[in-house]
Amino acid sequence: MDADLVRRLVAAQFPHWAGLPVTPVVPGGHDHRTFRLGDELSVRLPSGEGYAQQVAKEQRWLPVLAPRLPLAIPQPVAHGAPGDGYPFEWSVYRWLEGEPAMAGTIADPVALAVELAGFLRALGAADAAGGPPPGPHNFHRGGPVAFYEAESLRAIETLGGRIPREAALAVWEDAVASPWEGEPVWFHGDVAEGNLLLRDGRLAAVIDFGTSGVGDPACDTVIAWTLLRGRARAAFREALGADDATWARGRGWALWKALITEDLVTLAEVLADANGNGAG
Repeated sequence: MDADLVRRLVAAQFPHWAGLPVTPVVPGGHDHRTFRLGDELSVRLPSGEGYAQQVAKEQRWLPVLAPRLPLAIPQPVAHGAPGDGYPFEWSVYRWLEGEPAMAGTIADPVALAVELAGFLRALGAADAAGGPPPGPHNFHRGGPVAFYEAESLRAIETLGGRIPREAALAVWEDAVASPWEGEPVWFHGDVAEGNLLLRDGRLAAVIDFGTSGVGDPACDTVIAWTLLRGRARAAFREALGADDATWARGRGWALWKALITEDLVTLAEVLADANGNGAG
């Protein structure tokens, strides 16, 4: 997938945009590749079959969710079809200005944490009727974290002495023993620094709803250990209203992701938080 492919797809299916310049967005993402189309649009293409189902989901639900949310989210303006050797559906969106939320670019981490929690609370309050339940389309986010138990335990054994094995097992066991007992609600599914856009250091937009769905929102707390630290983490939890069980499940999701990506920095944050040292 490159700019030439995007130009051909756009020219064939949306000829009124054929004269607009196409430039890759860097970083371009893993699940999807994004290209800027002129000044006001972007093109987003799934990078493989496992992500292709997310196109129709975003096209269907983003316009429904947008009016209910306090921050900007992607706005679909066209739905592309397979063509020119590219086998999947794809999307054209309104371009959203901003830069990814890296720790050094956040003006006030506590304020960002509170604003993000407010966004997630608003998302969870949106009508979930008919929304997509956990499944292959979002890699089972929103379902029980135990779905990844075999993978997580295997990773703990593989990493061996590189990590504190017993502490990691304790976090995992706590997560699995804290089931979701509420009604299904909307969740984002991948609240990561690359999917939070800043303008002037403030949170302005949330993008990439490919792993969204309705179910248990605990997976959306992973950002507490991947980006937020100290007072910001504590403020996020308080503003979100996350109880102990939700926090434990979220810690399990963060542990799983850290284990399979060998992200030892995040793993250390998860284990410190589990020991009561992560919010100081």
